[in-house]
Amino acid sequence: MAIEVRIPTILRSYTGGAKVVDGSGDTLADLLTDLDSRHGGLRGRLITETGTLHRFVNVYVNDEDVRFLGALDAKLSDGDSVTILPAVAGGAFGFAAAAAISSHSAAAAISQRSAVAAR
Repeated sequence: MAIEVRIPTILRSYTGGAKVVDGSGDTLADLLTDLDSRHGGLRGRLITETGTLHRFVNVYVNDEDVRFLGALDAKLSDGDSVTILPAVAGGAFGFAAAAAISSHSAAAAISQRSAVAAR
């Protein structure tokens, strides 16, 4: 099964500069595992330590957001096209800065909910 994966500029260092790579898998999770076996480290830039897509990474299967297709459980078929679009924070830190912003936003939301609940 061949699935075309479009790689954004910021992640092309993992694919030897390739803009498009082929992969295989029945689900998005399987595809990312397959890609990581040939392009080491790529999966770690897209998946959190808890095994979910990073909040700042958008992935599309045939132009449909995978968050509405089952996220990592999204089913894939031969000939599908997958596009990875990470939101990149400004500055020299790129993914690290985006991850920190994401963590800070989540902590702020929890703090705000706690304050509202305490009222």
